[in-house]
Amino acid sequence: MRFAGLLVLAACVAAAQTPCGQLATVRIEHATIAAVEALPTHCRVALVLAPTSDSHIEVEVWMPSSNWNGKFQAVGNGGWAGSISIEAMTAALREGYATASTDTGHKSKETPGGSFVPGHPEKFIDYGYRAVHEMTLAAKKLIDAHYGRPARLAYWNSCSNGGRQGLMEAQRYPEDFDGIVAGAPAANWTGRAIGSLWVAQLVHKEEASYIPPQKYALLHEAALRACDGLDGVVDGVIEDPRRCKVDPAALLCHGEDAANCLTAAQVDAARGIYAARGFYPGLAPGSELGWGTYAGPKPFSIGNDHARFVLYRDAAWDYRTLDAAAASTEAVRVDQGTTNALNPDLRPFFAHGGKLIQYHGWSDPQIPPMHSVNYYESVIEKVGAEIAGSSYRLYMVPGMAHCGGGAGPNQFHAMAAMERWREAGVAPQLMVAARVVSNRVERTRPLCPYPQTAEYTGTGSTNDASNFVCKAR
Repeated sequence: MRFAGLLVLAACVAAAQTPCGQLATVRIEHATIAAVEALPTHCRVALVLAPTSDSHIEVEVWMPSSNWNGKFQAVGNGGWAGSISIEAMTAALREGYATASTDTGHKSKETPGGSFVPGHPEKFIDYGYRAVHEMTLAAKKLIDAHYGRPARLAYWNSCSNGGRQGLMEAQRYPEDFDGIVAGAPAANWTGRAIGSLWVAQLVHKEEASYIPPQKYALLHEAALRACDGLDGVVDGVIEDPRRCKVDPAALLCHGEDAANCLTAAQVDAARGIYAARGFYPGLAPGSELGWGTYAGPKPFSIGNDHARFVLYRDAAWDYRTLDAAAASTEAVRVDQGTTNALNPDLRPFFAHGGKLIQYHGWSDPQIPPMHSVNYYESVIEKVGAEIAGSSYRLYMVPGMAHCGGGAGPNQFHAMAAMERWREAGVAPQLMVAARVVSNRVERTRPLCPYPQTAEYTGTGSTNDASNFVCKAR
């Protein structure tokens, strides 16, 4: 009788599963299922979500045809979004995850950048936070229907705007995810926008202020001379840029402008790029090779679009007219938390076992790395070190640029650390990062949980992570 009961139970479980081809019949609030495909590797479902009359949120949900790991991993977008993140979904699927991505409610090919915002306040909200939440609810329902059981865990894994989206989920919808990996989050969206435009004003104050890209290497080499050896190792990477000061005046031309020096106006501009202001935390020493992002011939497009289409609602607005200090305050007021993911009270997320791993490259020239440090410290202040310490880790990555690249070891597996933490209760300490050149590991180095930094033990190869320890200063 017991055996017969088990057979009946197994039959009920199997009957609860919905084959891929029949998923179009699943009822999902606000959703229209546009396409269902049974592909060799996965079941693909395309949906359009319309939580408001002006919403048109396109979503893709992919579910492995075999060897599903029982989990869901959602992935985000860069910049103003506007497309499905196929590459990131492919990576998640390869690891056995069911996965999902959204264009956040607009098409970048039709309305590039932030041009979709004027006249469409609901689309702006969809972009800011609602689309990801609605996507998550829809994906979980499809996963449950297809496999006959819900995903046992839900993870978020993304960088840049995707990092912002992850923090926004933790803050607004703490039950959506069990673990969030947020890389280089553009969480202070308005601050980044205004700061980038202020830098553009610095380098275009007059013709002599502009720093040509050919001179970025001069500034970078000067930063390395001043800062590289402070961690006891000269390796072309600055371990903690806050420990050093760089004065571009050391590069001042003694005569006419030349390729190997800076004019007085260029020195002033460079000082401003490094220096913190109330609305701008400065770019860190080591980021100079990427300064064209903010200090190029034209202002940073994401920041410029936020000012033109969100703050001032004037496509012809000129960044040269910006009063940065006043605009930074006004931008926060106008945003009303739509794009800024700065709420430090993560207690609801932590309360249900949610874990957060955040990382940020110290050489990031697009999102100032101090944005991440400032947010982390605001969470500690709000919830306390004990609560945050059991659920939140920040890793500042020496020498890494925006979400990758740069001179330092920049390949590491934050999701693996997250899985061990959330599933096995093994809290991450150091993570080992590798620098790979021509498919060969050139160097490994520990990434230490903030505020610790890696310190050389004094023996063994400085290219081997095992010869470093994490220490707080």
